[in-house]
Amino acid sequence: MKVVFLFVALAAFAQQDVLRLEKSADAMGSTYTIALYGTDRVQMEAAVDAAFDEVQRLDDLLSNYQPGSQWSEVNRNAAAKPVKVSPELFDVISACAAYSRESEGAFDITVGPLMKVWGFYKGTGHLPHKPEVAAALAKVGYQHIVLDKAAQTVRFDRAGVEMDPGGIGKGYAVDRMVEVLKKHGYRSALVAGSGSSIYGLGAPPDEARGWQVDIKDPWDSRRVRAEVWLKDSSMSTSGSYEKFFRAEGKTYAHIMDPRTGYPAQGSVSVSVIAPRTIDSEVWAKPYFINGRQWAAKHRPKDFQVFFCEDRMDKPCAWLQ
Repeated sequence: MKVVFLFVALAAFAQQDVLRLEKSADAMGSTYTIALYGTDRVQMEAAVDAAFDEVQRLDDLLSNYQPGSQWSEVNRNAAAKPVKVSPELFDVISACAAYSRESEGAFDITVGPLMKVWGFYKGTGHLPHKPEVAAALAKVGYQHIVLDKAAQTVRFDRAGVEMDPGGIGKGYAVDRMVEVLKKHGYRSALVAGSGSSIYGLGAPPDEARGWQVDIKDPWDSRRVRAEVWLKDSSMSTSGSYEKFFRAEGKTYAHIMDPRTGYPAQGSVSVSVIAPRTIDSEVWAKPYFINGRQWAAKHRPKDFQVFFCEDRMDKPCAWLQ
């Protein structure tokens, strides 16, 4: 695991010197970062190390890149027989099924075959032939995941079904990291997964509003479209500018509509602020796929959503 440390001594606070610790590490195919405030350097390092140990544990559980993970075991064997999994993984997959139902299928962890045929799995993408898309789409659908709560097993009702944790893994990991920091007694930290799924725990000592996070202009990263203050809340962003390719004069992004088999069109970026990072990460995708009107109708009252559509005449704006 690659790790980077940075300590900064701050002004005296509550008669003690306040330290800021910054650390990053690579896991689950992403770079995770922590900025933590405290007064004891050794204890801060221990808490941050424990948080990154938790990410490594989740990599062993949820990764579809590691053949030995429970997630990979399910993908390999669940079409042949029920696979018994840990209570934690069962709960994660059950939550994914619930997200799929609530999003009318716009969120679907069985999107794996489509991500592969479009070249977005470990790649930058390419345009497949229509028969290839149709064949992959036949293997997609959260309804093909059969969960037995009593036995704690997962089964696929057809061959070729494959789960992809990409739409939920970072958010779940960030929330778990925050819980580890809380258990170590910390209440002021910023935790991020690849910069796209972020949680602000409490507030920094010098800013009562919380942690400032900028929403960048999807057409010009030098510009800021909105400033957000996270205080015991999260923000996740899904954007078509993150991973895409052009073919036959058209742009195709990695955010897949699992119901059609093709990348979603119409949105450029969607940022969601929610109490939990798993929720902000998950819901950014159905809002992106289903569009502004659907998001306005279905978002919970404690969510905030910032939309940028693929229309230069319609500026980015918060949902009202």
